[in-house]
Amino acid sequence: MPEIIPFQGILYNSELLSKASGLICPPYDVISVELQQQLYDSSPFNAIRLELPLESDPYAAAALRLGEWLRDGNLDQDPVPAIYPYFQTFEDSEGISHTRTGFFSAMRLHDFAEKQVLPHEKTLSGPKADRLNLFRKTKTNISSIFGLYADENKTADRHLKAYTETHAPIVDALFQGVKNQMWRITDTELISPLQQSLLHRTVYIADGHHRYETGVNYRNEQAAANPSHTGNEPYNFILVYLANIYDEGLLIFPIHRLVHSLEGFDVSSLSLRLKEYFTVTELQDRDSLKSFLESESSNYVYGVVTSRNIFGISLKTDPIPLLDPAQPDALKRLGLVLLHELVLGRLLGISQEAMAKQTNLLYVKDDRDVFDAVSSGRAQVGFVVKPTTVEQVLAVSETGEVMPQKSTFFYPKIMTGLIFNPLE
Repeated sequence: MPEIIPFQGILYNSELLSKASGLICPPYDVISVELQQQLYDSSPFNAIRLELPLESDPYAAAALRLGEWLRDGNLDQDPVPAIYPYFQTFEDSEGISHTRTGFFSAMRLHDFAEKQVLPHEKTLSGPKADRLNLFRKTKTNISSIFGLYADENKTADRHLKAYTETHAPIVDALFQGVKNQMWRITDTELISPLQQSLLHRTVYIADGHHRYETGVNYRNEQAAANPSHTGNEPYNFILVYLANIYDEGLLIFPIHRLVHSLEGFDVSSLSLRLKEYFTVTELQDRDSLKSFLESESSNYVYGVVTSRNIFGISLKTDPIPLLDPAQPDALKRLGLVLLHELVLGRLLGISQEAMAKQTNLLYVKDDRDVFDAVSSGRAQVGFVVKPTTVEQVLAVSETGEVMPQKSTFFYPKIMTGLIFNPLE
């Protein structure tokens, strides 16, 4: 694993932390315009005002505000370095409660080629330019990346749970039904075993690919401009939340596909073409579609929602001849890869460039939104997919390749506003 170290986090003062439910927000890339305004209205100190400001120059506004909050004592920097355990308790769609266990630390940045940190999804230039401007202006990690590591013995998890069972959290906040609790560990005798247990483990990025690559770019900029660069300056590290892939609370939800604005789209034609490759099962409603997907063990199974009907499809031919032979086996085993290459690409004629730009595609996390979008006419057809597994994420990451965009949704998101990491 890359070097992980305790750091002197910036937190809201104790009075504001007692009202943290009104201060935290999701990361920038999942915040709608409506939610952005709601968060602004929730508190004059909500982290949205740093993460995604409404001002015409959001980067300058975030930097100015961060400085003001520090000078006025609304934010304080911890006097000694710490590791910050962070647990999230939530219910899944079936009402079953889960708690995901992890911690915040500073992690040394590495280029992906060094294979210390591995990605699993493609990134886009726009978000990276946006986050780099925020880094430059604020000189602070406003939000954390989300990293995974593999430890079947769960050594770090036991250390964290033992500490949290005997200490009160410094943050206890509820946001959209998710309980967010954070602690602070400053004792080096407790931190050292945690670090040791994670040596020689790879970090896989679960969420925050754009922010991680931005961190590397920012480090390179700062190093080039610093004649006294040593490699140990704060900008060589990035704020990370780390969780064990063997944690029972680690869940991945699917991200479904909506096709829209496609010229010449015809439902009947699509149905006929799908039957060339798939066994097609007529279904009655959302519940029957859900049951169909759960009952099928194949990776190449999908739900199709059109304005006329609902059906489940299961690949009836060998997938290998249908896929790019140059791809590693780990990618060929992904249902989303076949969906993109065969159905979206070959059958519907959506180019790779159009997919990258999301010209004819929308992504939704709730299958109910698929039905709503199709019935309202906002989408021509919706594809309901099975979730990617953690094992698939790791297998693809190890190959050095990346999955299609929007392949995974690790729920819940790591909240912004619990802690900030200064880069100077």
